[in-house]
Amino acid sequence: MQVIAVDHPLVAHKLTMLRRTNTDSATFRRLTEQLVTLLGYEATRDVRVHGVEVQTPVAQASGVHLDDPPPLVVPILRAGLGMLEGMLRLMPTAEVGFVGMIRNEATLEPYTYAERLPKDLSGRQCYVLDPMLATGGSLGGTINFLVNRGADHITCICLIAAPEGIERVQELTEDLQVPCTLVVAGIDDHLDDHGYIVPGLGDAGDRLYGLAE
Repeated sequence: MQVIAVDHPLVAHKLTMLRRTNTDSATFRRLTEQLVTLLGYEATRDVRVHGVEVQTPVAQASGVHLDDPPPLVVPILRAGLGMLEGMLRLMPTAEVGFVGMIRNEATLEPYTYAERLPKDLSGRQCYVLDPMLATGGSLGGTINFLVNRGADHITCICLIAAPEGIERVQELTEDLQVPCTLVVAGIDDHLDDHGYIVPGLGDAGDRLYGLAE
């Protein structure tokens, strides 16, 4: 799996604002959308296109058009939903599927509780959205889920990642024979004893939508 940490002043600035404890939910959602659009620009570098000819007001011109079937964007519920609008702003013709995974806080292992995806993903490029790559179980499980449905090219977009999570996803995907790329705004220091990213930005889902217990 290729790992790309996007090095850009605007990406670093928006990530810094996300980390701040006093960033309210409305601002957190807006910053997340903006940051995902910036990350998506790098993540879609290998999106599949084909050549077309168009008529300009002056003459014929050669260009490109996104291939069919269109890319599939897959947010991992629930926090991944906060990244969806930013990605669709970049690729409004993309289709959207959903995977719901939750982590068992005792074992730190994920399990799937919901999915809404095409039964056959043969030949599809998929873009998986998950704000935080912590233990790596949810992301790795989702990648395997998509490959089992036939997806043949997967790019994951995360706001931040822990080294342990990156290593785990690499282990879970090394035998898939499908190109996988991870695009992140930042790679943090480590996971603590509870499986949280340090320094991190807190619980992304709660900071996006509230409802913290």
